[in-house]
Amino acid sequence: MAKKVFQKLHPPLLRGIVQALSLIFHENRKASKAIEFTLRSNKKWGSRDRSFIAEHTYDMVRWWRLLHFINGSPLTQHHDSLLWSLLGIHLKLKEFNLPDWTEFKRVNALDIEKALAEAKKERAVMQSIPDWLDKIGEDTFSEAWEDELTALNTQAPVYLRYNSLKTDKASLIKELSADGIEAVEVSKFPYAVRVLKRKNLFSTSAFKKGLFEVQDAGSQSIAPFLEVEPGMRVIDACAGAGGKTLHLAALTANKGSVIAMDTEAWKLQELKKRAKRQGVHNVETREIIGSKTIKRLRESADRVLLDVPCTGLGVLRRNPDAKWKINPEYLHELLDLQYDILSRYAQMLKPGGKLVYATCSILSQENENQVQRFLKAAENYSLEKEITLSPFKNNTDGFYMALLNKA
Repeated sequence: MAKKVFQKLHPPLLRGIVQALSLIFHENRKASKAIEFTLRSNKKWGSRDRSFIAEHTYDMVRWWRLLHFINGSPLTQHHDSLLWSLLGIHLKLKEFNLPDWTEFKRVNALDIEKALAEAKKERAVMQSIPDWLDKIGEDTFSEAWEDELTALNTQAPVYLRYNSLKTDKASLIKELSADGIEAVEVSKFPYAVRVLKRKNLFSTSAFKKGLFEVQDAGSQSIAPFLEVEPGMRVIDACAGAGGKTLHLAALTANKGSVIAMDTEAWKLQELKKRAKRQGVHNVETREIIGSKTIKRLRESADRVLLDVPCTGLGVLRRNPDAKWKINPEYLHELLDLQYDILSRYAQMLKPGGKLVYATCSILSQENENQVQRFLKAAENYSLEKEITLSPFKNNTDGFYMALLNKA
């Protein structure tokens, strides 16, 4: 765990962290939403205050099991006095001087040191993940699992995808610099720039002009992998709020059509707002309401993207709470859902077309195994190529993508 320089601790900020943790673990809210709600609760907090709360909340969620181990408490306990003790341990590990508060009376540096030495004897504790996930990861990655875990427990870089409908890499970097944002090119990912210091990107003129979207460099690899061309009919069947849909639209140069589909209408409404800002004109949204929505589009698309629901274990750097909110039973349910989507939604593809199956997971059960299962059942499909991006090897989120051809 990274070390912090000494600085004064302010009570309202620490209360903000405890509030966010309570929302995440007591009320089962997603970490990003809990932090967003907490930050909105006090309009007097400046950018440094907000960053402090967000960074330390995420960090505590990331190391949740280790903090509980050091404290000697079971993971199932989350009451407020415990949250304060865990916060005290976290701050001690970051080398803050704890104030003499009642909430921190049980936090002892010597006890922390002894517990940390014990934690180092068990990887799942020291790397702060559930035992079942450690076992699956080891089965998947063998000796490379340790490196992947270490990468997953680091803070993710901030990547932007430049909007090729409006700008290019060099121009975007120059525009960001004028807004006080330092960014650099990422050579291995053609549409990506990396922001070197975290700042509020959404208040910049570059964002308001629609020159970029915040999108992981690994995620940016999926739309080009589909090999779209201007004039094609492309279906993004699990579009969500549309990050990949917008990339597909840019790759088609606003020519042809991109149909963005999802089961949640509110996400598609958000996509429409983003599309307008980006200068995208060829996207049509369709809410999936039952199987008829899919059947109406049978063999109508030149390309189909299936970025299916998954465990999200490839994006733990951004969503560390996921590892505490999923279990083997949930994984099995997801596997059934993923295969159902792949089997049914593939019928929208024309003969001679191409389909990408993608996840933000690092587990072979959700990735290669699903594709092989599908290929055995669907004789008119073949695997052209597949790619796995790993946090350790690529410094991106973890992604899998497979390009399938339909005869």
